[in-house]
Amino acid sequence: MSGLRVVPAWRHGQERLYVCLPGGGNVAWYDRDSSRVNLLSEDREAEVLRALAPFLTGAVTVGPPPVPSSAELTRLALHPDDDLAPNRPGEALHIALDRDRTPARRLRPDPRQRALAAEQAVGDALDGLEGAGWRVLHSLPLPGGARIHHLLIGPGGLFCVAALAVRRQRVRIADPMVTVGRAAPVPLLRTLRADAGRASFALTAEVRPVLALAGTGAADPPVTPPRDVRVLREADLSTLTRLGGVLKPADVEALHALARDRRTWQRV
Repeated sequence: MSGLRVVPAWRHGQERLYVCLPGGGNVAWYDRDSSRVNLLSEDREAEVLRALAPFLTGAVTVGPPPVPSSAELTRLALHPDDDLAPNRPGEALHIALDRDRTPARRLRPDPRQRALAAEQAVGDALDGLEGAGWRVLHSLPLPGGARIHHLLIGPGGLFCVAALAVRRQRVRIADPMVTVGRAAPVPLLRTLRADAGRASFALTAEVRPVLALAGTGAADPPVTPPRDVRVLREADLSTLTRLGGVLKPADVEALHALARDRRTWQRV
């Protein structure tokens, strides 16, 4: 008996099996997704493999942990207060609603709740693209109180995505004005282009604007897309994964590391 213990854990949404000494401390871990056993102590390889034997499936690679990339090193060097990656979809709205709660007997629904639901729905749809080599950041603060709802980075480039709650209402676009239902038209496309331009300046890369319509359900509004802004329903955001040939995986990771740093956005 080696005395080594196998302890399951989750890290960044992936399951790992840590191999621990009886008195504490890790000597190895097994990534199921990559089928790799990462050894921190090579002289314990035989013991580690015996401990993991009931959990291993198929061929596995055994060796020291891979050297972290420059993007990973940047992430590790970030102060937690400067790391925007943990932001939830609609993070700013979450905070605003917690600080200023909607009265229980309010006659009309709080529009912030609708906006939050839209950002959550669009954010969930974008998060689902990460398995195809895309990375997503949510609720990025800009100077002056503005913010980018979602920033999508992947093989097809960078996209500044704004979520718009429509709730099966008719959407009319007369560039730059957008009208939802009977509400007054707002210059939403002008704002979206400005946010994408600020993101392009911050990241020194082209960022293209996307307007995502959330809550359309079965009532598909007639939309005439403007020239330089993609207008997509929430359910159609996955079509962005068909785009490619712009960024390599290393470029995606480097831009994601840059964009997740709060200080990147303080100069735009």
